[in-house]
Amino acid sequence: MLFYRAAVDLSHQRLNYVAGVIRRHRKSMRSIWRRLNPGRQALLVLVYLRKGETYAELAAGFGVSAATAWRYVEETVALLSARSPKLVQALRKAKRDGLHYLVLDGTLIHTDRIAADRPYFSGKHRVHGMNVQVIASPDGTILWTSGALPGKAHDLTAARIWGILRALEQAGIITLADKAYQGAEGPVRTPYKGKHKPESQ
Repeated sequence: MLFYRAAVDLSHQRLNYVAGVIRRHRKSMRSIWRRLNPGRQALLVLVYLRKGETYAELAAGFGVSAATAWRYVEETVALLSARSPKLVQALRKAKRDGLHYLVLDGTLIHTDRIAADRPYFSGKHRVHGMNVQVIASPDGTILWTSGALPGKAHDLTAARIWGILRALEQAGIITLADKAYQGAEGPVRTPYKGKHKPESQ
């Protein structure tokens, strides 16, 4: 295997934040020794999340086994996920911050094909992936993301599964969405469909 130096376009502040999360976790579980220190583990995970390198490539680059690279990624993602805001908290903060409306959209995170690939194939995008719902502020700042559903899930179905529409209605915040959310109840506003629309539309 050949080795080369590479860069990842993330800040030192982000690296320090993730390293701090790992350091506190190790201290709480009284972990005496690990192959990589918290800073190196944080860098390994950020490289994986940002660049999508395989576990084998990460393992070779950081001098650990592929199993250890996988374990580090799983552990750190779980720690970061536990810190992410819940939907109700995110909407409450949006109201406190005086946001007059939000944006709701779904995105497809591409994945490799797997044995049971049928539920993960998105007919709309013609690729395999996972459907993730995102709520953002008007300037595009991400306020909340859902868990992942198989790629064949429709955006409106996913929004209902995650309780997004109910939470938005309870919060009373107008939310703009694309045509995939047509038929959503509550404060969700979508474009009108079809040709020859009346002038009011």
